[in-house]
Amino acid sequence: MSKITAAITAVGGYVPDFVLSNQVLETMVDTNDEWITSRTGIKERRILKDKDKGTSFLAIKAAEDLLAKSGTNPAEIDMVLLATTTPDMPVAATAVYVATQIGAINAFAYDLQAACSSFLYGMSTAAAYIQSGRYKKVLVIGADKMSSIIDYTDRATCIIFGDGAGAALFEPNYEGLGLQDEILRSDGIGREFLKIDAGGSLLPPSHETIDNGQHFVHQDGKTVFKYAVSNMADVSERIMQNNNLSHDDVNWLVAHQANKRIIDATASRMNVDESKVLINIEKYGNTTSATLPLLLHDFEHLFKKGDNIIFASFGGGFTWGSIYLKWAYDKK
Repeated sequence: MSKITAAITAVGGYVPDFVLSNQVLETMVDTNDEWITSRTGIKERRILKDKDKGTSFLAIKAAEDLLAKSGTNPAEIDMVLLATTTPDMPVAATAVYVATQIGAINAFAYDLQAACSSFLYGMSTAAAYIQSGRYKKVLVIGADKMSSIIDYTDRATCIIFGDGAGAALFEPNYEGLGLQDEILRSDGIGREFLKIDAGGSLLPPSHETIDNGQHFVHQDGKTVFKYAVSNMADVSERIMQNNNLSHDDVNWLVAHQANKRIIDATASRMNVDESKVLINIEKYGNTTSATLPLLLHDFEHLFKKGDNIIFASFGGGFTWGSIYLKWAYDKK
């Protein structure tokens, strides 16, 4: 029997309609378009304005897009993995609700939280399930409603994040395509530099925590940037070395969309030409768990069967890593 690899066989995506541009942000906080663009590469981001809709809405939309495009029967899905840092609620797993809503009635489901690396870690998890031979169809969704945890009076964070979702279906492959290798890392030193203080078991919600704005994301931007640049570039370069890939062998870099300067630094370390670096940060900002699958959704038409794709991400915690994947299909 041929070796089983885990290949992506379909992708989907969704972003809300409302556009929060840099020009609008200029009216909300002390900032301007030139400052935001030069430091982050972001021009606009999408926001889910409906207060009655959470991350599950975004995830369902992305999954439905994938199912419709691929003609996949949701009842055949074995597992739904939701990569998110903004679940609908603390206890009831959002993935379970999403699976039920999309008709994945035979799947088991759970949430995975590793900040901006959540989808990357989810890819690894899905591949392990597929390669074990136990499951045939694993749906990984990356979705975040970041606007629900952003303080729109804090110019350090409100310029960065947006809402969105993307999805990828993993299935067995016997041609040697799909996930080839991975380097995944984490370091608890990051706990102090990018976090939400309140809402967990350490500091449960109270009138005081709400009054103090402790339910919003806070970050030490300079420290996070320094760690992100070095670590994301390190693992991306190393995974190329481990697999004897030259810059000519790499067809595409699919990097987490947190800051264009971090993406550029990673590409530079890999010596990958700018034309191979996929970027949509200018349209969506940092959608956290959704950045990688949204890139797959937006640029699926460029991928050819057999293409070598390097994924890279960095997130709070700190969490980071790189995955080497061979693309498994030509878009019809």
